[in-house]
Amino acid sequence: MIGNNTGFNRAGFLQYLDKTELWDIIIIGGGATGLGTAVDAASRGYKTLLLEQADFAKGTSSRSTKLVHGGVRYLAQGNIGLVYEALHERGLLLQNAPHLVKKQSFIIPCYSWVDKMKYFIGLKMYDWLAGKFSFGRSKSLSRDELIGIIPEIKAEGLQGGIAYWDGQFDDARLAINLAQTAAEQGGILLNYMQVTGLLKAKDGKINGVTALDIESGKHFNLRSKVVINATGVFVDQILQMDSAAQKPLVRSSQGVHVVLDRSFLHGDSAIMIPATTDGRVLFAVPWHNHILVGTTDTPLENHSLEPIALDKEIAFILQTAGQYLIKAPTRDDVLSVFAGLRPLAAPDKDTNATKEISRSHKLIVNASGLITITGGKWTTYRKMAEDTVDKAIQVAGLTSKPCNTMQLKIHGHLKTIGDDQLSVYGSDADFIQVLIKAEPELGRKLDDEQPYLRAEVVWAVRNEMARTVEDVLARRMRILFLDARAAMSLAPAVAKLIATELNYNLAWEEAQVNNFNKLANQYLTAEFTENKKYIC
Repeated sequence: MIGNNTGFNRAGFLQYLDKTELWDIIIIGGGATGLGTAVDAASRGYKTLLLEQADFAKGTSSRSTKLVHGGVRYLAQGNIGLVYEALHERGLLLQNAPHLVKKQSFIIPCYSWVDKMKYFIGLKMYDWLAGKFSFGRSKSLSRDELIGIIPEIKAEGLQGGIAYWDGQFDDARLAINLAQTAAEQGGILLNYMQVTGLLKAKDGKINGVTALDIESGKHFNLRSKVVINATGVFVDQILQMDSAAQKPLVRSSQGVHVVLDRSFLHGDSAIMIPATTDGRVLFAVPWHNHILVGTTDTPLENHSLEPIALDKEIAFILQTAGQYLIKAPTRDDVLSVFAGLRPLAAPDKDTNATKEISRSHKLIVNASGLITITGGKWTTYRKMAEDTVDKAIQVAGLTSKPCNTMQLKIHGHLKTIGDDQLSVYGSDADFIQVLIKAEPELGRKLDDEQPYLRAEVVWAVRNEMARTVEDVLARRMRILFLDARAAMSLAPAVAKLIATELNYNLAWEEAQVNNFNKLANQYLTAEFTENKKYIC
């Protein structure tokens, strides 16, 4: 352990780059898989460094459907092994991060008796596979029972439904807490540190990386016994650094979500549509006092840190939701729309059907010793990390040490959670209150119309390595994903607070606000931005 006395401070972590001659493990990528791997490696006592080119969870890992689940659709596909593993990991997540993971009731509305019987049988198997990690037993609902729970559902032709239990979480918040957990275990983690190349010994074996600090422009040569490529949809770029002849390892699938206000679904239960017109699954899930509706499954060839929802994807979600809800949502109802890219392990055969592309993870070791982990999903991040570190021990000849993350509590762990503004911080909520007591001005809201506190921004900068307005409003406080218009209104106040903390000038503030507004406009549908006149 080398960094556990540093806190979670970027400047402090940077000092270790110059004074550490050799790392045991360098991890490229600060999403769910990379962060989970850092937690695993550091908790086993290995000298661990993680480098992320942007912010932690900037990519796919902040853009999920916010579900911790076994995957009902995978059960229907006969992938029982994946479902069993995911249900087990779901239980461990609730155990180790109860401040961010909660049990969520789902209802499948059925408009035929055949469907009702089919889903009832399938979900009973789902219950059985969960075993001791069950979140609750599924049950059949009559037509009247279902309408009583979800009065917003269309009643014509409704034959009842099935209620079952799964999990829900805040993906970006969990990512930040995993980074903090890795640091507490002695790991060093840096955002805005881009890996620019791979270092090799004379025998062609990789023995480190070259990296660029995006903020300072400083270059680093960092030596390591083993390098792990955990860059999600960008794994092929790192593989190309190793060998230009490398075949693509992943195929991307874009998933889009739209966010609506609570008037479309007032209750606590979510809706799951298991078979839409084109065979997709659609969820409508209560999340942070909004309704998250998605997702799509669109194969793509190109990757981007900031993918943009296609018009046809937005239309599909709204149209499908309107088939089941009495109040059909329109583009003007959309508060935010976001897209994420799933790094699916590429199939051996040529296919554009992402349902045929494996959701299981793949672990590849190149002749150079580069380890690449890809595929999988948020729910199984811990098991993916365990497998990856086990492989790193083998490849690098590290002293073998057992994995202990099954019982490792994640930073912020708190069993008794309130429903106030700070509950998402878990045990850190008390420290934020201490901050407010010491600096009462930070107890004020950022805006009279929003519940968010100034203290949350300062906390994010001092203790969660937030460096930009986007870091705060997108991934520390989630406002961009909930209401893009509201996020834009808060940007100036957030920029000013960050600038004060990091000693930046007014020009930096103005540039940050301008850049954030350009980004936030991508989270508004075209018709919405045109009608509401919020383009900057």
